[in-house]
Amino acid sequence: MTFKQFKNKPIVKFTTNRYVIILAVFIVWMLFFDENSMLNHREFNKEINKLKSEQDYLNSEIKQDKELIDKLKNKEELEKFAREEYHMKKENEEIYLIEYDTLEKK
Repeated sequence: MTFKQFKNKPIVKFTTNRYVIILAVFIVWMLFFDENSMLNHREFNKEINKLKSEQDYLNSEIKQDKELIDKLKNKEELEKFAREEYHMKKENEEIYLIEYDTLEKK
């Protein structure tokens, strides 16, 4: 096959067209090298998903804290919470803390 025969094939004519070459370079540039490339978009989407899951977790924590605050508006519940969490006591009262050994002895 001579160079003229190879040059006259339709696929060669199409791929050597300057507009096709410019379009191909443009597409490669936009996909990989541009500031807004697909690689950057993929990383940003991962970051967005991570932040959304963190937001869901924090919203659930806020909901639990609001429930606790509503619960602690009751004086008896507040006293119970203070005794359990902060080991507070009333006057003339003694508290004994019982801790269990959870380690296995060898």
